[in-house]
Amino acid sequence: MNKKFLAVLLALVLALCISLAGCGSVAGITGDTLVLNVYNWGEYISDGSEDSFDTIHEFEAWYLENYGQPVKVNYSTFASNEDMYSKIASGAVSYDVLIPSDYMVERMRQEGMLAPLNFDNIPNYKNIDDGFKGLYYDPENEYSVPYTYGMVGVIYDANVVDEADVGDWDLLWNEKYKNKILQFNNSRDAFGIALYKEGMDVNTTDHAVWDKACDDLIEQHHLLYGLVMDEIFNLMESGEAAIGSYYAGDYLTMRDAQASDVDLQFYYPERTNLYIDAMCIPTCAQHKELAEIFINYMLSEEPAVANAEYTGYASPNRVVYESEQYQEDMGEEAMEILYPEMDDFSEMYNQYAYRNLDVETLHYINDLWENVKIN
Repeated sequence: MNKKFLAVLLALVLALCISLAGCGSVAGITGDTLVLNVYNWGEYISDGSEDSFDTIHEFEAWYLENYGQPVKVNYSTFASNEDMYSKIASGAVSYDVLIPSDYMVERMRQEGMLAPLNFDNIPNYKNIDDGFKGLYYDPENEYSVPYTYGMVGVIYDANVVDEADVGDWDLLWNEKYKNKILQFNNSRDAFGIALYKEGMDVNTTDHAVWDKACDDLIEQHHLLYGLVMDEIFNLMESGEAAIGSYYAGDYLTMRDAQASDVDLQFYYPERTNLYIDAMCIPTCAQHKELAEIFINYMLSEEPAVANAEYTGYASPNRVVYESEQYQEDMGEEAMEILYPEMDDFSEMYNQYAYRNLDVETLHYINDLWENVKIN
């Protein structure tokens, strides 16, 4: 063969190899490591601690095995939906996967901040129960995949609280337990409880209704040990406080860590908030297809069960709650709390779920909340 022709041919082959390497894995040629940026709540994924399934590490290994290309997941956390929203809206950062709550999914969808999903890349979406589809925050099921869900309930120390006093939200206003009661330190949940207590609509724009809720919270204020968020764990587990409202999955964590002289119990009032957290892809995502593959992986049985067990929250994924091993690991009491009997989840959700309010109403509520804290 002509040496000049051979040199040209080798150069062309080398150039082709370099080009293919930059595009991913083709015929054994591997490109640079892909980076997937995931933004989630803290303590909201099985992370390998205490011999648990390490979801991120296992996804990286699974992707390499199945796609022949290394991937690095940068996993970071946010403390609230509002913090997450502000960061994304600023345009200063780029994430590929977000896991906001339902009302924030609706807001971001309406503001064009979420990308429609290609469900060809998410075949495990079939595992999501139909009761969690077509809901207000994503009515056409285009932008989100449910991750966890739950209900807000009342936690109390049965060694302190009389059984005759439990059963509804009134317990948080009971004078008998002054300085033993905790309230949410955020306007959304605190006002929601006050409105559920009064049988009022938590999604109203009527200022008079919010004024009534404000009056109830001010009336409650002198009974409180304090306004709390994550501080509720230590206070309830230690017995320093005896009554508080929080998410069902977190009650299970408190129960397992309670002191020997504490007997934590839990119930759902008749009217309460139901919420769903869902996996989404923001329009700023750099690796949308990879993000969809990650979401699909999160819906497969092993990581889905591991994440549900680790977080303690209920799962809308059938492969989770139908798993005999999961049911055995969680125990009968936990299953009854996480998956209470209800005729129709979507009907109850649509009736009681706390939705995204308009900006003017939110500003009004925030002003009222400042009055509550001052008083």
